[in-house]
Amino acid sequence: MMRRREFITLLGGAAAWPLAARAQQLAMPVVGVLSPTSFDNNADRLRAFRSGLAEHGYVEGQNVAIDFRSADGRLDRLPALAADLVRRQVTGLLHELAPATARVAVLVNPANVGREQSTRAQLEPAARVLGLQVQFYNASTNQEIDTAYATMMRERPDALFVAGDALFTSRRVQLISLAARHALPAVYASREFVEGGGLMSYGTSIIDMYRQVGAYCGRILKGEKLADLPVVQTNKFELIINLQTAKLIGLEVPPMLLARADEVIE
Repeated sequence: MMRRREFITLLGGAAAWPLAARAQQLAMPVVGVLSPTSFDNNADRLRAFRSGLAEHGYVEGQNVAIDFRSADGRLDRLPALAADLVRRQVTGLLHELAPATARVAVLVNPANVGREQSTRAQLEPAARVLGLQVQFYNASTNQEIDTAYATMMRERPDALFVAGDALFTSRRVQLISLAARHALPAVYASREFVEGGGLMSYGTSIIDMYRQVGAYCGRILKGEKLADLPVVQTNKFELIINLQTAKLIGLEVPPMLLARADEVIE
């Protein structure tokens, strides 16, 4: 059960930055400072930076750590330094949260080639960073969903992630029932699953997506040309947790995760 609980903690964020932000609540937060020039020549700026932190109650070494990185005037080094800064902090926090390797089943629909490939491309490198063992299962029909679950239960993963897919959304009652029957902690890509009795979802806000579409339509109706409108990426994500389901499968959701949820169904 502990390994499952640790895995659920990790799923407080599906992407590295949201996850890191939440993980930092467990220990002393780390602020990364990246400069194109040497810090030796910017002592006054660093004092001002520390002063700004102190104004909000944060003192280096007491309740916040600062990780300084300098390119020493070589601007070409900045991308690599930034990547290393992120990798070190996120990886360290994740290892603190989940020292044990969890085995995660991922359900995908191979008939939806683009989505299936995208899911694999995103999850496989993320799993390596998190130290998770990921096993993909295919299902393109109702019967294949049952078959995939039967195979999972023989292999007993610690948790399940159901990839976003129209088929899975239309069969969410079937998927939710199977997860509940086998007491398998399952995370989904949209809130409809959690509202129907699923454990947890983390994904883009469909409501916000439709709001953006409506805003686009309004701009077009006012005379703006479609070719002139910028491409907008969804930047609103929501974490939904169903506490009733957690209790039914005997899972304790960490208070930190509940505090960070956008909505908790009780």
